[in-house]
This record gives sequence, C-alpha cells and structure tokens, in this order.
Amino acid sequence: MARPSITKKGGPDAASGDARREAIRRRELRLKEQARQARRVRSLITPEGAALNLKIATASERAGAFLLDFALQIMAIIASVWIIALAFSSMGFEGWVIAGSVSAVVVFLLRNFYFIFFEIGRKAATPGKRALGLRVAARNGGRLTANAVLARNFMRELEVFLPLSLLLMTAEDEVSGWIRLLGIAWTGVFVLFPLFNRDKLRVGDLIAGTIVIHAPRTKLKQDITSPTPFSRGSTYQFTEAELDTYGIHELHVLEDVLRQSTKEIKARVAERIRGKIGREKGEGEDDVAFLEAYYAALRARLEQKMLFGERKVDKFDTGN
Repeated sequence: MARPSITKKGGPDAASGDARREAIRRRELRLKEQARQARRVRSLITPEGAALNLKIATASERAGAFLLDFALQIMAIIASVWIIALAFSSMGFEGWVIAGSVSAVVVFLLRNFYFIFFEIGRKAATPGKRALGLRVAARNGGRLTANAVLARNFMRELEVFLPLSLLLMTAEDEVSGWIRLLGIAWTGVFVLFPLFNRDKLRVGDLIAGTIVIHAPRTKLKQDITSPTPFSRGSTYQFTEAELDTYGIHELHVLEDVLRQSTKEIKARVAERIRGKIGREKGEGEDDVAFLEAYYAALRARLEQKMLFGERKVDKFDTGN
C-alpha cells in the first residue's frame, strides 16, 4: 500500500506557496493604490474638443506648496528691507525715512503680487507649487486667464491673511471674546474648505474657475525599443504563450531593469524569465539581448491585445 506523500513544513512547496501569497498581497496593494490614484483624475474637455485627463492636487500638497511660498515670501521681504536699509543708512535720518517709504512699497508688492506674478506666467505655478509638481489650470480646460489668476489670489486675502490678522489681534486685549471666536471660525471655514469638496478647491478657485493639478516635470528617456537594442535582439522569436505569461506591471519592471540595473541583476532576471516561460538558455546567448528582445515582443503583444480591449494588468490577471 502506497504511503501518502507528505510535504515537510518549510519545504520547497511551502516556500513557493508563501512567495505566491506575498506576490498576490503586493498585487492587491498595488491595485488599491492605482484605484486611489484614479479617483484623483478628472477629465476636462478643451474648447477644441480634446479630452484632458488631469490629476488634481491633494489638500496636503496644496498646503505644503503654500507654506513653502509663504516662507519664501517672508524671506524675500526680510532680504529686501535689509538691502534697502543698508543702501540708505549712510544718509542719516533722512535716509531712514526714504528707506522706510521704499520698504513699504516693496513689502506691499511682495505681499500682494508674489503669487500673481508667478501664476500669471507661462508655467502657471509659484516656486512652492513647482517644487511639489503642481500648477494652476482652468477648470473648463481652456487657457488660464489673467482675470482668473487675479480673482483667485485676491480672494486669498479674505481666506487667509484677513483671518490671520484677526487672530494676531486676539493676542492683545483690544478685542472682545466674540471677535476672537469670529476670527477662529472664519479661519477654520476657509482653511479647511478644500477638505470638504471633491476637487480640493479653495473658495478662490470656485470664484475664479480654476483648479490646482499635479503635473510634475518629466524628463523623457531614450526609447528602449529603438533600433539600437533591436540590432542584437531581432533574432529571438517568442510564442504567444511565452508572451502571455506576463502583463503590464512586469513590462514596467523589466523596463526599469533594462534602464537602471547592473549586468548581474539583468542576468538573474533573464534566468528567471526563461524559467517562467520554459525556455532554455542557448549557447553563448547574451542575457541583455534576450531581455531587450523579450521586452520589445511583450510590449508589442500587450499593445496588440489592448487594441481589442484586452488589458492584462500583471501575471496574475487571468482575464476572468
């Protein structure tokens, strides 16, 4: 009588099962993150009829950009006043009077036109927004106008700076408790307003018809599927079964491996792919050439399937 086979705990089968469960867990986390990011995407139709898919900025990104800009604004004011005072210090009392007048004008301009100056330009973003990959756009998909920039930034006086002034006044005993309460409530309503609407809009954005989007600067890389890598990998042929083993996620991972990893890592990845698709390494076969050829063939296969509405997310996606 044959004995039933027993798999030892911690054996190869158990390790394989643990690895698969971990891979499935990572896939679920990745899909959840993709779904969360997809909720930030808004489709805008331009006056020309073109559809733009834009990712809105989060409330924390907008708050971070504002704090950066506010800090730069304060630093610019301090530096300007110091330079002006230094320039007129040799003129005595009359020089200090002139320095005070000039400083008042400079402070007024920096205080009121810092945001307008940068957002009305071609980049439509202040230094703080650019540091976090944000920019201002029109909600109707059209061109961002000067009137919209002026409206959204002048509203900031009511949203932020006026409440701050009221709160600073509360530090003194010149105002009643009701005024203090009004200042706190006013500040809370306007500062927290972006948290209570789907597009994270300020009141100024509602009035001006604008939206802040996440549009980081991107540096284009050389296309991997250019004639150079094909010169070595054009002799490889792959079956549909070999190409259907992987999906879009693995294609992106393979692209990163080809762009950034070392030769040793590429060799290990090539060995793993061969084992997965059931392919033996030929004599004298170059691992990098194999990876480039498989990348090009896999990309073409996935693009071909997407033309027919078939999207394979990753190797665990069976299409069911």
